Amino acid sequence: MKVITFGEIMARFSPEGYKRFLQADHFEINYGGAEANVAVALSSFGIETEFVTKLPDNEIAQAAINKLRSFDVGTKYIVRGGRRMGTYFLEKGFDARPSKVIYDRENSAISQAEIGEFDWDKIFEGADWFHFTGITAALSDTCAKMCYNAVRNAKEKGIIVSCDTNYRKKLWSIEKANEVMSKLMPYVDVCINPLGMFGFIVEDKISVTDINSTEKLKKINSELIQKFKFKKTAYLLRDNVNSNGNKLSAVYFDGKDYYYTKEQEVNIIDRVGGGDSFGAGLIYSMLNMFGPQKAIEFAVAASCLKHTIAGDFNMTTVDEVNKLANGDSSGRVQR
Repeated sequence: MKVITFGEIMARFSPEGYKRFLQADHFEINYGGAEANVAVALSSFGIETEFVTKLPDNEIAQAAINKLRSFDVGTKYIVRGGRRMGTYFLEKGFDARPSKVIYDRENSAISQAEIGEFDWDKIFEGADWFHFTGITAALSDTCAKMCYNAVRNAKEKGIIVSCDTNYRKKLWSIEKANEVMSKLMPYVDVCINPLGMFGFIVEDKISVTDINSTEKLKKINSELIQKFKFKKTAYLLRDNVNSNGNKLSAVYFDGKDYYYTKEQEVNIIDRVGGGDSFGAGLIYSMLNMFGPQKAIEFAVAASCLKHTIAGDFNMTTVDEVNKLANGDSSGRVQR
């Protein structure tokens, strides 16, 4: 089994611990980005992965590539060139104080890439699955066209396509997102979190324990499937207790029925990448033909464990995720 992901990897700079930006006298560096995070998580689960992007030919970009390689993520289709690597700054929140992100990714190498730099026929050789997110499509008009070329090529080859819509208001307007993503969605088999971006608004928080909110979600999901012909959809639901505590659950539609997970309560070390780990858990479950209830419980458990790991990447094993999915949240020392 082989999964291709396409997107941007960035350098992440964070003040030490829970210091605010204004307190920082030095920054820790990590690397991450939605599709890179999915690739690392899947590789940690034992799936062959290739991450596709464009990065400048300098040492910082090479450090990011080396980090991906350290997790056995394939990098042979990464194009080198361009002026700069995208970066972002993360200030970790604590209790009532939320986390903050400042992006510095304008004119990054991938956003300035040219369509002809990616040979999708070659990239998709032997691939079973292709994953991208709305973040990549938002980076530039050319990136949106590259996503379109990729999903069309993947569908022609019979490759399963998944997308996490991942709307980021700092990258584009809801109107632009709707326009661009609506052209990509007919090629998507598995869509993760397709809410809001397509004009469907849920005013109240969706909860698996509230039948009224889940009925609203089912109605919207039905309309989205009718419009875009998704085969499966999944929604990660988050109840924010505070910056350091969340309750996670999910709703999964497998093409026939709806499945709801139990709520998992998690104390947070690092929230970034939690949604990507959910997507990776779902992809892994589907590639391994898990039943629908087991698949969505596995995906939520993978997301929960990511919240306990510093950095963007989820470095957990299948056994660890299965234990949590099966109800073992004791945190006892393993000897």
